[in-house]
Amino acid sequence: MAWPPQFLDELIDRTDLVDLVSESVHLTKKGNSYWGCCPFHSEKTPSFHVVPDRKIYKCFGCGKGGGAINFVMELDNLSFREAVEVLAKRCGMEVPDSGYAPGAKERREKLLTINKQAARAFHRWLYSPEGAQGLAYLQKRGLTKGTLTRFGLGFAPNRWDALIQELGKEGYDKRDLLDAGLAVNNKDGRIYDRFRNRVMFPIIDIRGNVIGFGGRVMDDSTPKYLNSPDTPVYNKSRNVFALNMAKKSKAGRVILTEGYMDTISLHQAGFDCAVASLGTSLTADHAKLLSRFTKEVILCYDGDTAGVQAANRAIPMLEKTGLKVRVLRITGAKDPDEFIKTFGREAFARLLDRSENYVAYNLKQLQASFSLEDPLQRSEFARAGAELLAELDSPVEREVYAGQLAQQTGVGKDAILQEIKRCRSQRLWKARKKQARRTLTPVNQVQPKDRRMRYDNPRSARAEEGVLRLILLDSSLLEETEGLTGSEFSSPL
Repeated sequence: MAWPPQFLDELIDRTDLVDLVSESVHLTKKGNSYWGCCPFHSEKTPSFHVVPDRKIYKCFGCGKGGGAINFVMELDNLSFREAVEVLAKRCGMEVPDSGYAPGAKERREKLLTINKQAARAFHRWLYSPEGAQGLAYLQKRGLTKGTLTRFGLGFAPNRWDALIQELGKEGYDKRDLLDAGLAVNNKDGRIYDRFRNRVMFPIIDIRGNVIGFGGRVMDDSTPKYLNSPDTPVYNKSRNVFALNMAKKSKAGRVILTEGYMDTISLHQAGFDCAVASLGTSLTADHAKLLSRFTKEVILCYDGDTAGVQAANRAIPMLEKTGLKVRVLRITGAKDPDEFIKTFGREAFARLLDRSENYVAYNLKQLQASFSLEDPLQRSEFARAGAELLAELDSPVEREVYAGQLAQQTGVGKDAILQEIKRCRSQRLWKARKKQARRTLTPVNQVQPKDRRMRYDNPRSARAEEGVLRLILLDSSLLEETEGLTGSEFSSPL
């Protein structure tokens, strides 16, 4: 059954669309409407338009638009019913039972409840005799009791079925824990706890729900970190650790670290804008998520080779979303946690203020590949640096960094600017040629990226993709597509 129209009308009427959108998009008022950078695609020039009088939004870049419900659905990848529930909770309205999808909402709520109960059990075990080793480890790392409580840190006992037994008392069986990613089964069908003998880090989404966990060993055994698998409530590529706290920060920036411990240590030291990606390198989805809450990111990765490589991968992804990117160079310590313990909070604050923007960082990284004592290598560095600066859109930035590159290489600034102009012309020519090929072959634009697949009827296949996407977003739609078979699709896939 659908919700009563009166309920939906009241929900939309009571939702201030500008306030809702402002929670994730920086809006600027122009006349009777508001403009900002679209949260659904990467852009630097605002094309996202909110009209409060009509309670609608529209992006003239990607074409997405609608009202408050559509906005929440697109922003957090929720079904219609889940989006209505979020807005109703925000407005303090009771949701009629008839609107819930049979089984879908209940399953999601059940998994979130299981995760919450598991987090409480892990935290309780940390202060039990079984958790003494875990507590000692966290205290040795310098974490206070207040920090342990604030982040809900815990301990998974060194038993095969500690959590299974504990949650069994609450009425949950092994299959429930499997669905939540808290248990695993082997080839013999035996089910046991996923996390054992590890300190536990609850992963909390921006709404305050426990959606997963990270577990760390207390010695040199491997794997060092074990993380929850993807579940219906958790996706490591679309969530960021501690963003639920950092989004409330007044710092005006986000400090992006490599791991849980660095982030927690920074929060304990008073840097409440620290976050970390989850068990994976930074992804485009991570970058988009961060761009909803800040305009500046300071990369604070380890100073080793792996940390440098991770920073080099992250910079273009963050910059593409329109974020201002700076890079922190840590000297005298291997990571932020060790630096603060060695030199103190104030020293780290000064280090933050001296962090380099990504252009200066990239130039220094590039310079390390050349010997400036050799005239030939110096000229090669000048050409490579000019090619790097050619990617900058701002002529002022190109002018400033051309002067810096001229000083580094001993090559005249005018020659550097001329080389930048040549590189930009070449890039522009290649872009035009590529666009011309696309214009001449529009059918290719809707083909799958995987070259092993091919749509014989692209228009039909794209419509079929839309049907499948809607079903994946809202499983209750399966009832309306009963009887639909693969033979009715134009694509064999």
